[in-house]
This record gives sequence, C-alpha cells and structure tokens, in this order.
Amino acid sequence: MTKKSKAFFLSGIVLVLLAAAAWIAAQFLNPAQPEGFDGQRALTDVETQVGFGPRTPGSAGHAQVQEWMQAELTEAGWDTRIQSAEMLGNPVENIIASRGDEQPQIILGAHYDTRLVADNDPDPARQREPVPGANDGASGVAVLLELARVLPKDSLPVWLVFFDAEDNGRIEGWDWILGSRAFVDQLEFQPEAVVIVDMIGDADLNIYMERNSNRELVLEIWGVAAELGFENFFIREIKWSMLDDHTPFLEAGIPAVDIIDFDYPYWHTTGDTIDKVSAESLEAVGATLLEWIERRGQTP
Repeated sequence: MTKKSKAFFLSGIVLVLLAAAAWIAAQFLNPAQPEGFDGQRALTDVETQVGFGPRTPGSAGHAQVQEWMQAELTEAGWDTRIQSAEMLGNPVENIIASRGDEQPQIILGAHYDTRLVADNDPDPARQREPVPGANDGASGVAVLLELARVLPKDSLPVWLVFFDAEDNGRIEGWDWILGSRAFVDQLEFQPEAVVIVDMIGDADLNIYMERNSNRELVLEIWGVAAELGFENFFIREIKWSMLDDHTPFLEAGIPAVDIIDFDYPYWHTTGDTIDKVSAESLEAVGATLLEWIERRGQTP
C-alpha cells in the first residue's frame, strides 16, 4: 500500500469515527420525543370493543374485552390485575393497570361494561336489547389504552382503572357505579387527583364542566385544552350534575373530575354505534390529558 493509499484509508476511518461520534452525541443531546396521542388508533380500539358485542357483566363479550384490554396494557409495558368484589349480589371485576411500585398520584378511570337494556331507545320494540356502547363504554377505554401507550415512563405515577358494572342503574338487582364504589371501598391511599372519562368519543363533542367535579382540577384541565386549541370541545360552562364513577371518590374526600359529554342523543339506545364516534374527539380528550399529566409532573 502506497503512502497516498494509506492516507486515504486512515482518512476514511477518521471520517467514519467522527460520524459515529456525532450520531451518539445527537442521541444524548436530542433524545427521541415521546409519541403523541393517536386518535385514529384509539378509534380502532373502539371498533375492536364493539366487535366483541355487548360487554354486559357475565357475557362472552365482557370476558373477551377483559382479556384484550389486559393484553394491550401488557404490550404497552403496564402490569395488570383484576380487583374482584361482590356488589348487590353481582360479581364485579375492575382492571387496574400500573407501572412500578409507587402509589399513584393520579388515577385515570373509565368504565368498560355496557348497559343490559337500551331502555331509552325510540323504538319500544328494541328497548330490551343491550346497548352497543361505542361511545358509552368503549370511548373511555380507548382513551385510557392509548394513554397507556404514549405516557412517558418517567411521568408521575399513574394508575389506569377500568371499572366494571357502571351502567346498570334503574334495573332490578343492579345500581349505578358499582365498580367504582367497590374500588373506593378497597382503596388504602389517597391520590392527588382522579379523572374519569365517559362518553367522550361523540363526533359532535361538547364537554361542559360537570357541577360536582373538583373546581381546581376542572380549571386545570379545561385550561390545558384551550391552550392546545380544543376550546370548542371543552366548553367553559357548568351544565350537568352527574352520578358517575367520580362520585365515590368525591364522597371519600378525594379530588375528582368527570369529563363527560352528556349531550349525546344515543345514550342508552341501540344507536350508540361506531359511526357516532370520531378520532378527532378521542384525540382532543387524550392529548389534553397527556399534556395535563406532563405539566403536573413539572410542578414543584
């Protein structure tokens, strides 16, 4: 090898080493940004749930959605367990997802069951049919599952809780919010905040401030939504007073907020189907909560 060839060879090696060093430095100085909330992927999760059929307690669809949710959470790096209880003689199975051993500062919750009967259906002949639950049930679950995928691992300690037996009040032998009541009955610590998402996939999304919710949390979350450009979805007016999965937490003195669009004409009807749900609505809620959690983690 001539001197000139050796010089070219050594120069090539130096250039390769410099390029490698630059790449390594870039990874440390500019780490990959966390993935954003994907409303389309959340909509696919709604479709999957509806595809199981009614998720009424004790049904085949109920068992299928439990298994599927736990598989999705495990794939996203969360540990899951089923919290079993009996309420009014009915078995209740909440699913709790966590990462690490720290007690959660925040609990995000949604119910995954669907109503036994569509007693608000405009067709009396269909009022004994089960509710499909695309918005009332599947939308909240979809938001929590997508947050499970995109919440940074170094975020505040968070639990994702999927409540059973929320939706069967006014039916003999049942009541509303049995799963969340069972959860709070067994709760041995006090989180800083609880956020419930319910019926938040409506393509015509109008989320008013719920009257019973913790005012400070409401202002925080609605403020973040406005900064992100979602003020048309999160409306800064108080409208509804809800009995929902936030209620047992409030009764226990735990700050809680109910994010719910109760202006939904297909509530407890057979019309609560996938065509009423939009990726844009799911993303507005999910992106808002993702940003809100990250900001709370930065608060001294």
